[in-house]
Amino acid sequence: MPLTPTKRQAQNQYYEEPLADGVLPLRMLLIPAGTFVMGSPETELGWLDRESPQHPVTLSRFFLAKYPVTQAQWRVVAAMPQVKQALKPDPSKFKGDRHPVESVSWQGAVEFCDRLTVHTDRQYRLPTEAEWEYACRAGTTTPFHFGATLNTDHANYNGADEKNGVYGAGTRGVYRQQTTPVDEFEGANAFGLCDLHGNVWEWCQDHWHDNYDDAPTDGSAWLTDNEEASRIIRGGSWYYDPRSCRAAFRNHYDPVNRSSISGFRVCCAAPRTL
Repeated sequence: MPLTPTKRQAQNQYYEEPLADGVLPLRMLLIPAGTFVMGSPETELGWLDRESPQHPVTLSRFFLAKYPVTQAQWRVVAAMPQVKQALKPDPSKFKGDRHPVESVSWQGAVEFCDRLTVHTDRQYRLPTEAEWEYACRAGTTTPFHFGATLNTDHANYNGADEKNGVYGAGTRGVYRQQTTPVDEFEGANAFGLCDLHGNVWEWCQDHWHDNYDDAPTDGSAWLTDNEEASRIIRGGSWYYDPRSCRAAFRNHYDPVNRSSISGFRVCCAAPRTL
């Protein structure tokens, strides 16, 4: 019998960053401090060596956006004064105010965060890879925060592929061949976050490493001296199969890469007192 992903509802502390009239504000959810085991066990379906060795990571609390940055939000920030580089006001291939912005490089995502920081006087940035996985899992140890499988009623990925469109006890679904609005699906995780599996890959701060040997255990970004090194992306996309949507799956692109399968969500440090 096919498994049905569990829909989680959560009440969480948050604040909203208003951007412009008629534009969805950035809802920033408080992600509590905690420790989790990062990576996946070799017994997990779809496991890759790049997801090992599993290791405990302890993180301080932080804020993370409920959804990936939308095209309407991007346009507002792209019109703000430049910090380091110009931003195209409408870079996305698939149009829609509430669709995630895509075809944005890692450098462009960082510029977005920098402009938002100047505008709000709050320190916005991309999440680290450890923060992203911790927030995605929200206390779960299953391949998806939904549970052992997922389907295309709950996430946007290629579920129609005859060979790779099904994960575990899941069922075949649809292949939409484009992004969907960030609030298209029900089923937030226990931290209240949505749209983590599929739709667009999400840029993280970290440089790519082939595995977790000697990885940080404090949730910080794992960087090298090579600023041109490829950067981590997480979460899968509308184009890829469900295995790549797993919480532990890791991929990477060059920081200048612009693709219709990659976007981002923003992170903000939490003050010591709220």
